[in-house]
Amino acid sequence: MLDLRAQYATLREEIRAALDEVLESQQFILGRQGLALEEDLARHCGVRFAVGVASGTDALILALHAAGVGPGDEVIVPAFSYIATADSVSLLGAKPVFVDILPGTLNLDPAQIEPRITSRTKAIVPVHLFGQAAEMDPILALASRRGLRVIEDNAQAIGAKYKGRTTGSLGEMGTLSFFPTKNLGGYGDGGMILTNSEQMNCRLRSLRFHGTGANRYISTEQGWNSRLDELQAAVLRVKLRHLDKWNAARQAHASRYNSLLKDVPGITTPVVAAGCEHVYHQYTIRIAGSAARRDLVQKTLAARGIASAVYYPIPLPLQPMYALLGYKAGEFPESERAANEVLSLPMYPELLPAQIERVAESLVAALREEFSG
Repeated sequence: MLDLRAQYATLREEIRAALDEVLESQQFILGRQGLALEEDLARHCGVRFAVGVASGTDALILALHAAGVGPGDEVIVPAFSYIATADSVSLLGAKPVFVDILPGTLNLDPAQIEPRITSRTKAIVPVHLFGQAAEMDPILALASRRGLRVIEDNAQAIGAKYKGRTTGSLGEMGTLSFFPTKNLGGYGDGGMILTNSEQMNCRLRSLRFHGTGANRYISTEQGWNSRLDELQAAVLRVKLRHLDKWNAARQAHASRYNSLLKDVPGITTPVVAAGCEHVYHQYTIRIAGSAARRDLVQKTLAARGIASAVYYPIPLPLQPMYALLGYKAGEFPESERAANEVLSLPMYPELLPAQIERVAESLVAALREEFSG
């Protein structure tokens, strides 16, 4: 699915020099590298401020808390996403309220949000899934009309565009993840919060350091220990210089996949919405039919030496941890159908044309074998 060794081979000298610089400085927390990365990413994403934290999940938690989300509140989230989107809400004592997705992009369906809003709703968290922006204009308009905060979960879509604007810059805050598999991945966990609000910037910097301010031994509120360390920041600064090139390579790979798979029965290739620039954190197709059929195709690919993955096999409201919320199968038809059909193929910048062709050929053969059976 991902060959990080291939990426490292192209960056070895840059990475080692950056790490040596940190080791020589012996400053490992909240130092020069972290500050420079925050400035670089704020500029890259088109916002005034960026605040480094320890993980993408922490970025969501701190952003939600800074937006005033707490026990008894409700937060609108998509029914189809990684568990961290909803779990971050739950960890603050609030309730995730799930909304179904659009069948094409697999992103949050704006038309289904308003019926789920109650007097307890505090925020909406649209996810830019697999590298493509959610439909932000109607979400932002609704949030403005109903007095709700918008926090973008941009963990999978750094560098993506929505009508010319960079994802993560559209809501009051946007969050990033630097998990190693991401388009901009570190060598461990890491995350960042983007915002144009000076007030949020100051509050987030306090929250990530036990609620302290100028005097680190005086806490004005309860906070977290969630800081992006200097070694990760140094690695990410090196990688950020290559991100646009890498995203362009992902887009070229997706175009090649599309060309090879466009007329294959039983496959739906990724849908790109008008006005969106997809950065393909994942290249996710749909296999028509059932989860059992999709799983057999995946098994056949594996037997041919082709990796693939299912992101995600269970919609969030049907996860065991949310059983007490009482959601039932059938309430989120598009999310449930997606969970039964999605299959992500290998996608990373260093993929070779021959590898893409081999994946496509193996997939076509697997489908022929499965559908003929």
